[in-house]
Amino acid sequence: MRVAHVITRLVIGGAQENTVLNCQDLAQGHGDEVVLIAGPGLGPEGGLENDARSRGVRLEVIPSMRRNIHPWHDAAAYRAIGRAIEAFRPDVVHTHSGKAGLFGRVAAGQRKVPAIVHTVHGAPFHPYQNAAARAFFRRCEISAAACCHAIISVADAMTDQLVAAGVAPREKFTTIYSGMEVETFLNADAHRDRVRRDLGYTPDDVVVGKVARLFHLKGHNDLINAACTACRENPRLKFLLVGDGILRPQIESQIVAAGLASRFQFTGLVPPQRIAELLAATDLVVHTSLREGLARVLPQALLVGRPVVSYDVDGAREVVHDDKTGFLVAPGDVPALAARIVQLSSSPELRVRLAAAGRELCRTRFDHHEMTRQIRSLYERTLTLDRTFGNRNRGIN
Repeated sequence: MRVAHVITRLVIGGAQENTVLNCQDLAQGHGDEVVLIAGPGLGPEGGLENDARSRGVRLEVIPSMRRNIHPWHDAAAYRAIGRAIEAFRPDVVHTHSGKAGLFGRVAAGQRKVPAIVHTVHGAPFHPYQNAAARAFFRRCEISAAACCHAIISVADAMTDQLVAAGVAPREKFTTIYSGMEVETFLNADAHRDRVRRDLGYTPDDVVVGKVARLFHLKGHNDLINAACTACRENPRLKFLLVGDGILRPQIESQIVAAGLASRFQFTGLVPPQRIAELLAATDLVVHTSLREGLARVLPQALLVGRPVVSYDVDGAREVVHDDKTGFLVAPGDVPALAARIVQLSSSPELRVRLAAAGRELCRTRFDHHEMTRQIRSLYERTLTLDRTFGNRNRGIN
């Protein structure tokens, strides 16, 4: 096959890591010709361009494609995507994220690409937007969905949300969990003692990890408020915040004001390759984001062997089975969050039981080779339909 992936920004993040691995697998495991069309890796998250190239992924970077809306840049990006598709002549165009998902699907539809697929890593419209923005992005998704043959959701919850919003009928969706290099996480405990020493933790410290950008809607405020209570209950608690972002000064100030400066440590921006060993340095992991399709840190933590406490949002419950692989907490319920942190920090036996079940659940489900196998099978089915019925029967104009 000839497969063109299109994504808005090639920054460090779950959607981007997933896409790079899929490109690598298609080329190396299936012999496909693959190009990844992307905007530049600009932003506080750090870029993935060098990582993609080191994996042998063919990149075509479009400088005008950026996350924020800008009429001049957006028009240039749309034209550039169209030119790239025409030059490559793909059998499949597979888009990701909001802007690239819209531009890529429309451009591919206009050029009669035989199979057009989109992955929903997280709904682009959500309750935390103002009503006008939410309505605008919903309309964009409805229009783009009409230009593609199939939509992949990284969690059943994403399908439910988009079907309820009238974006597309349920039969257009397939759930395929986001893949990762599971062996890296399964073997991460070999680094635990070294990393804990490097970070200055003692054997008695119980370390709570959180992996997220220091950004809005990531719930760091709630974690700090929960820590105020939890640290009174368990004086051995320490907190490790992995990631960086524009809210770091604000978060640091809140920690100092709460008298918790000695309890919290920031890693700053780290390459994706370090996530596994940093998770191994923890004893449990929390996820307090208010929206996120299915946060990769949840299966990553479970693969490492760490139980998780997560807000019950989006696809979290598809891996965090309450009192089986971790605990779910209602979004914003800080007292419940604190109570679960205390419960897990005080019981090594409970942590071992929950993490063991989580590891078995995630071992195959989140392997990137399995993800690519399922995605490529979807490509094949879609191409077969194209040959049988033609584009017009599936809404391509």
